[in-house]
Amino acid sequence: MHIRQLTLMVRNLEKSIEFYETITELTISRRLKEGPGELAFMTNGEGETEIELVCMPQAQKFEGKGFSICFVTDKLDALHELAQSKGLNPSDIRNPDPQSRYFYVYDPDGVSLQLRQIV
Repeated sequence: MHIRQLTLMVRNLEKSIEFYETITELTISRRLKEGPGELAFMTNGEGETEIELVCMPQAQKFEGKGFSICFVTDKLDALHELAQSKGLNPSDIRNPDPQSRYFYVYDPDGVSLQLRQIV
């Protein structure tokens, strides 16, 4: 068993797409209109990580508290610099043990993303 996708309700689809393309390097696999709203599926490949971004004007939005998504990367330092250059206010890079390093950054709706490098 594995998670097929993670769905996030977003306020601004374009800002969320730009954030996830930039910070997680996910790309749009498909995009569609649904009534008054719009959806974008972001992925890093068929059968891999997929996030569904849903922007529905009348739907309840996630408040961003108590939820975090962890992405593993081998480009931690470059992504930290990129997040800083984009004004995303990332946390400092932390080294809790000899095997891992990570930092946190928030998406446009307040979802906490941990970017982690396993060494």
